[in-house]
Amino acid sequence: MFLDLKNYTPPPEPPAEPERPTLTPHQQKALAWIVALNIVLLFVAPIGGATVISGLIELFG
Repeated sequence: MFLDLKNYTPPPEPPAEPERPTLTPHQQKALAWIVALNIVLLFVAPIGGATVISGLIELFG
């Protein structure tokens, strides 16, 4: 095989990534509240779910 390097052109530069928008202080506060609520529900929901299931077993059992 013959490889001709005289007509070699390097590939073009990839386009730069666009700047990501930053969150406003109001959006940051809302996001923090959503995360905090999800963490609280992570611990409360299994207890509440167990209580509902126990109640249904007692009601129909």
